[in-house]
Amino acid sequence: MKILVIEDELQLQNSITESLEKENFLIETAADYHTAMEKVFVYDYDCILLDIMLPNGSGLDILKELKKEGKNGNVIIISAKDSLDDKLEGLELGADDYLTKPFHLAELNARVKAILRRKNLNGKNTIEFANTVLDLNERQFYVDGKGVPLNRKEFDILNYFLFNKNRLVTKTAMAEHVWGDNTDQADNLDFMYSQIKNLRKKLQRSQADIEIVSVYGVGYKLVEK
Repeated sequence: MKILVIEDELQLQNSITESLEKENFLIETAADYHTAMEKVFVYDYDCILLDIMLPNGSGLDILKELKKEGKNGNVIIISAKDSLDDKLEGLELGADDYLTKPFHLAELNARVKAILRRKNLNGKNTIEFANTVLDLNERQFYVDGKGVPLNRKEFDILNYFLFNKNRLVTKTAMAEHVWGDNTDQADNLDFMYSQIKNLRKKLQRSQADIEIVSVYGVGYKLVEK
């Protein structure tokens, strides 16, 4: 799961980043309006944490632009502004939640997880496909009820595939989602291919009824056998 933290207070930004990384989220950051605008329209995120008061602009203006583009889902506003008007405007513009500073990081983590469950999993903590189950809370993978050990990147790759099962996943989208936005500067994607190769072997050995098929020159699909 990839989260964008848009926050100009660097100490708070770092604290949020460290807290969410402990929950195995992939975190990208932006500290001003222009950087945030560039990132939200170039990359895709599972959740955006958005401060209203930013250098060079307002977080509410970012929400307005996201709403225009139909990309305003999974946004939590984090702001020191506690007026009812700001909260209502943010929610009307498409934000899913509003958290007033100062807040406990544990509460922020819980709200992020709740939004992701509600939006992506209909409130559940597991993804089921054929004879497999991925437990997001425990970060465990099961085939016919038996645990199959995965390393962190293998788990994140499978998680992304399962959220997009039966859909074409481009190589670039996979790399950005699992390794971060800076992968567009990499010379090649060899670091990704080896992880997918190992994941395929584990799916075969465990007799999973799902497989990762290659779409030549474009990417992959996770399908039922």
